Amino acid sequence: MRLLLGSHGHLASGMATAIEILGGPQPHLTILDAYVDQRNIDEELKAYFASVPSEETVVMLSDLYGGSVNQKMYLYLERPHTYLIAGVNLALVLELCMQSEVSLTTLHQLTEQSRQLQRVVLYDEAPKLEDGEFF
Repeated sequence: MRLLLGSHGHLASGMATAIEILGGPQPHLTILDAYVDQRNIDEELKAYFASVPSEETVVMLSDLYGGSVNQKMYLYLERPHTYLIAGVNLALVLELCMQSEVSLTTLHQLTEQSRQLQRVVLYDEAPKLEDGEFF
């Protein structure tokens, strides 16, 4: 399974840096930082998919549902074994990096799980542990 993480600006490469700190090198994770230089996103996507065997699963991850990066990735969903998740967060990308293969059901489960990790954290509501630590 391969992961393609795309974003406006350097969000994708920033997430990749965090993931490498937390989970080590990720050889199956490819980064697409769009609109940061003269590179053409259409050409980059075309070259990426030309390099991936047709039987290999690709999970594309974009920063913003409906955004231009998401729209460009959407065009590749006709390819077999290809999925697109929009609005990713670090928890989801990290979890996907730990998977060797996924199904559509797994993608739904991991996406929902990552949503559960998003919350407003208030000091008074965080469980208190010894020495002032919480969680």
